[in-house]
Formats: sequence, C-alpha cells, structure tokens
Amino acid sequence: MLTQRVFRQLTDSVLFDTRSPSICFCATRCCRITPPSSPRGLSSLRRSEPRFLQRRNASSSSSTRWKSRQARDHFSREAKVNGLKSRAAFKLLEIDARYRLFKPGQTVVDLGYAPGSWSQVAQTKTSPGGRVIGIDILPVQPPRGVSTIQGNFLSKEVRDEVRRYVLDPDKGRPKRPVLNDQTKSAENGMLYVEEEEHGYLDMERHADLDLSPEPALQTSPAPSDLNALPEKRKLTLKDRDAAAGRVIDVLLSDMSAPWPQTTSPWVFSVSNPYHRMQNTSGIPFKDHAGSMDLCFAALTFAFDTLRTGGAFVCKFYTGSEDKMLEMRLKKLFEKVVREKPESSRSESKEAYFIGLRRKEDAGREEVLG
Repeated sequence: MLTQRVFRQLTDSVLFDTRSPSICFCATRCCRITPPSSPRGLSSLRRSEPRFLQRRNASSSSSTRWKSRQARDHFSREAKVNGLKSRAAFKLLEIDARYRLFKPGQTVVDLGYAPGSWSQVAQTKTSPGGRVIGIDILPVQPPRGVSTIQGNFLSKEVRDEVRRYVLDPDKGRPKRPVLNDQTKSAENGMLYVEEEEHGYLDMERHADLDLSPEPALQTSPAPSDLNALPEKRKLTLKDRDAAAGRVIDVLLSDMSAPWPQTTSPWVFSVSNPYHRMQNTSGIPFKDHAGSMDLCFAALTFAFDTLRTGGAFVCKFYTGSEDKMLEMRLKKLFEKVVREKPESSRSESKEAYFIGLRRKEDAGREEVLG
C-alpha cells in the first residue's frame, strides 16, 4: 500500500507537471520515472508504462482456502516433518499395514507418481534389492532410488516402453556390492565395499558373445498345452509368468489427481500436460467418469504385466460405474476390497480398490470385456 506522502508526490507530479522525479511502486519491481516537460511527452509515457510495469494478481479464494486447510491438517504437517513429498504417503502406509503389499526385492510400478510420496513408501518397503519405477506426464524430480519415465500413460508407446524397461531384471535395481580383498584396511581392520565392475577381459568376452549369431527364437507353448508336456519339461509358475511378460509384483495407480501447482508453470511442457491431466473439477459425475477411464487403463496394464499372486491398488472417485469395475477386478484377483484410509479427507469422494493375489488363469475377455 502506498503511503500518503508517496501518493501526494505522485499526484502532484502529474497534475502540476513538476520536474522532481517520482517513484512508482509495483509488486514485482520498482523504477524511477522522470516526468516529461510537455503534455505530449506525458501521453507517450503513459502509453509506454504498461509495457514496463508488471502487476501481481492476488491469490484466488480457493487457493487461500487450500493453503489454510493444509496448514491445519495433521497429516500435511507430519509429511513435512518426516520428509515425505505429500500427505498421500500416509494413505499407502495405512493400506500396506493392513494388507502387507510390499516385500524386499519386489518390482513396483507407480502410475501417476508425482510428486513421489507413494514411490518413497514403496522404495523404503522394498529395500534392499527392490526397484520402483514411476510414470507420470509431469516432469518431476524423482525420489532417491526411484526410476521414472515421463510420458502420457494412456499412450501405447509409453506403455510399451514401460514394459520393455521392467522386463530387464537389472534395470532400476541397485548394484550388488561385492567384497574386495584389496580393500581391507590393516590399520583399523575395517572392510570396505566396492561396486562390482567388469574387467577388460570380461568386457571383450561379452563383446564376442554379442557378435556371435543368435539362435533362432523358439515359440513357447500355449498355457493350455503346458499340462500335456512331460513332467521334466513343465515350467514353474515363475517361468510361466516371465514367458508371458508378467514381472511386476505390485502395481499402484494414483493418476486421478495431479499434485497442486504452488507456482505458475514456466514452460509449455509443464503447463500443457498439467491442464490435460484428469483433475477434480467439483462436478461429481465428471470426476467419476474421468477416474473410471484411468482405472480401466491401469487394469489393462495390470492384466498384461502383473505376476501371479501380485497386488493392485487403484484410486477412484465413487459413482455409478465403480460396481462394474469391482466386478472386473474380482475376475482377475482372488480378493478385492474397497478402502478409504483415515488419512483421506472425509469430504472427498476418493476411495481405493485393493486387488490381492492375481489369478493365473483369468481370461482376457472376461476381465477386460
């Protein structure tokens, strides 16, 4: 707010055409303007002022209410204290405490991972030896130890890229430490750990193997023909899943609401994807329909990539079509439950489907229609 002295100085300089320089204040910068000596120069100055000065728009009422609610929220404060990306981490922690989703060494895929709180929980629960891959359309810095792919999950090319990534068991997984005798310290008796590295001869040996002609690909038998094979040639459950491309242990989907923008986007690569995301609009039918589309896309990906016995967590907004989604989930999983964690806001329409123990013999037509 301008003081009375500065306001009088501004008005006097314009009305009485004084030559004393005046100071113009704005929210983003300050500048000194010397009044012109002629009315013609004054008019030209007024035309040029809007190009030079900037004005900061006041915060909207909804943004003010959101900030006030975040300040009073217990889980938001706890998330900040514990170094979590958002309060949503407590929802997944509560679900895992009840259904025991995670184990060390698992492969976890987090759809719509931004800002990364679910990926943080998954990375902690699957350590050591586990790997977490996050997919989101927003370019967000991933949490430590999490691999991410930026892209629209509804695109077939992005889904294929994710499948190629998870099929390699070494991608996204921390390197195994090995003990080296040469790293022993004689002074304090401590043993250091070094990362495993390939020597020069090993690299040449692998290069020779890569240059050798590849054997012809053999088509694996269909699942219906596996029982007809002799006992010594029968594949294990893990082998059957790997042959079908099912290598994911836990699939998480939280794609229905992007993280709140605390600052205005600075490039179109951020603003355009943000506006294309399915965000809550306040219209229950629209929010429900958008979440059902994303849940069905996640279910399709789960059918193709989730191993037998794997788990699936999907966020949705309640409505008339969630019963149909639940029926489809029951055809793919042995147990399906609805869950609304205590950390979820009571006024929110969000809920979660948890699918436990994926079936091996579920048919594609009966699950996906």
